This record gives sequence, C-alpha cells and structure tokens, in this order.
Amino acid sequence: MTFYGDVRPEAVQADDSLVAATDPIHREALDDAALMREVAHGSVEAFTMLVDRHSPALYRVAMRMLSDTAEAEDVVQDCFARLWQNAPRWSPSGAGLVGWLHRVTMNLCFDRKRRFRVVTVETVPDTADEAPLADRRIEADQASEAVAAALADLPERYRAALVLCYYEGFSNALAAQVLDLNIKAMESLLFRARRQMRTLLEARDVSCADLEAQG
Repeated sequence: MTFYGDVRPEAVQADDSLVAATDPIHREALDDAALMREVAHGSVEAFTMLVDRHSPALYRVAMRMLSDTAEAEDVVQDCFARLWQNAPRWSPSGAGLVGWLHRVTMNLCFDRKRRFRVVTVETVPDTADEAPLADRRIEADQASEAVAAALADLPERYRAALVLCYYEGFSNALAAQVLDLNIKAMESLLFRARRQMRTLLEARDVSCADLEAQG
C-alpha cells in the first residue's frame, strides 16, 4: 500500500532510534508501544513497521464496511496519516494501538457511508460447468456473494459489530472499546446484528452454516 503527502516524510530521520539500533531479526518483536515511541520522535522506519503490521487487518475491515477497494484503501491511508500526526500525543491505554487504529478506521468508514451510497453489484457466472465440483464451487461463490450483500444491507453499527467480532475475532470487550460502548450495549448490539443478519440470509436462501463458511 502506497502512502502520499506528509504521511511518511522522508526528510524526517531518527538515526539513533531504537528501531535503527535493533538487530533486523529482532525488530518484529518490538511491541506497538515501543514503535509508537519511535514514531513520536520521527522514525519513518518504525512507522513503516506499524503500517506493515496492521494495514492488512484494517483493509479487511474497511472492505467489509464499504465494499469498495478504492474507498477501503483511502480509509487505511487516512488512518495511518492520523497515526503519524497524533503519534506525539498517543499514549498506550485502553484497547492499545490495535483498538485505536480500528476505532479510527470504523469512524472513517462511517463518515464515508454517510457521504456516499455504496452500490453492491452481484455477479452470476456466465456459464455453469456441469461437473459436480464446479457446481459446488459456483454454489459456494453464490453463497459468499449473498453473505457479502446481506452484510452490506445491515445498518452500519450492526455491520461494524459483526465485522469486528465475527470476521476479525475481537472479543466483545475489545469491540466495545473500538465502538465506544459499554459491554452490555455491545452484547445487545451484537445480538441484534446477528438476528438481522440471519433474517437477511434467510431471505436469500442462505443458511447460517453458509455464513460460518465465510469466516
């Protein structure tokens, strides 16, 4: 993923940083808090490590929230731009950096959903292979498309709850911190989200077993 503008200013260097002094083999072991301390002092290398470490998960979340590749990439880029800008003021607390990044990503997705109407186009294979294996593959693809369409039809808070807890494997407690909810409210939101998702899937003739296959 490419970053532009002042997100990674190459002019800023930190030659005496912890990252620069650490053996390359052990750099991956540096925790987020240690890397953030380096980013706060202008370390581009530490920032790059955080981008490499966390951008895949943030991109998955943004894609499931927005169903648009370009929008998802923009969200992740904006998220890391905010990380760079806020690094001097960041402190390790609550859900930590993972929670902070996911909260920013979710809020950026909510903002985009309010500004743009995302249209999901379902595709159907042009021709169907008569072979049983090909039939099963087509059925799996159609089920996957139906699940994605149902997820896109959920209210944004319901979708966020399922994306975090089901697809990303967050605990209810961590998801609650990301969405700025108490644990009871999070559990209630997740219950309602699952119930509505089940209703949407049943309307598309997709079973809950098909939903589990998408995890």
